[in-house]
Amino acid sequence: MLLEICANSYQSAKNAQIAGAQRIELCSELSVGGITPSYGLINQVISDLDIETFVLIRPRSGNFCYSEEEFEIIKKNIEICKTIGCHGIVSGVLKPDNTIDLKRTRNLIELSKPLAFTFHRAFDIVPNPKDAIDQLIDLGVDRILTSGQHSKAIDGLETLKDLKQHAKNYITLLVGSRVSSKNAKYFKDEGFEELHASASEAMNTESSVYFGSTPQTVSSIKEIKAILKAIADEV
Repeated sequence: MLLEICANSYQSAKNAQIAGAQRIELCSELSVGGITPSYGLINQVISDLDIETFVLIRPRSGNFCYSEEEFEIIKKNIEICKTIGCHGIVSGVLKPDNTIDLKRTRNLIELSKPLAFTFHRAFDIVPNPKDAIDQLIDLGVDRILTSGQHSKAIDGLETLKDLKQHAKNYITLLVGSRVSSKNAKYFKDEGFEELHASASEAMNTESSVYFGSTPQTVSSIKEIKAILKAIADEV
């Protein structure tokens, strides 16, 4: 079973590699669901580390409906990621009714080629997830990051199982949201092939003062290793 770590910084990405995770989704600002990381961060990770790196392409927090200007920013960031050697793109666009914006998402998929394309957790607010799966299969999406339309993936396990059966082997369901060493094996036992976790812990700093609503976190080597142990194949 493959483990993807949602890495919010260079240190998180480095910790994921050290701990043995197979892939990262690189982003910034996990407290708002993640946004596109800076060019400097992406370049540093690609230059220094060997771990497979997918990059979240989301220009802001909030909804997944974008203006023409925001959509141009998304496309430009995908082009930059291709240029500097990223391995995959994580993105997607919805319409105001929360159905998939097929035209714009197709545009992003085509622009991303030959990189792998993950449709992100915008999927978890679509009104009909099975229809959305069929649409994303037709578009050529490689995987869908989903919690089964719940705030925690473990609470959406029954929905995830139903969606997995519907998707068959045409698209990968990447299970994410509050995945931890305590619940990872449940997903492994149900036959899911990929897990997504931040494995976050509060970052130790010399200062207790910070801006924003939450302190900075970092992906924990110890927790990543614990997740990997929980999903390891029996010998």
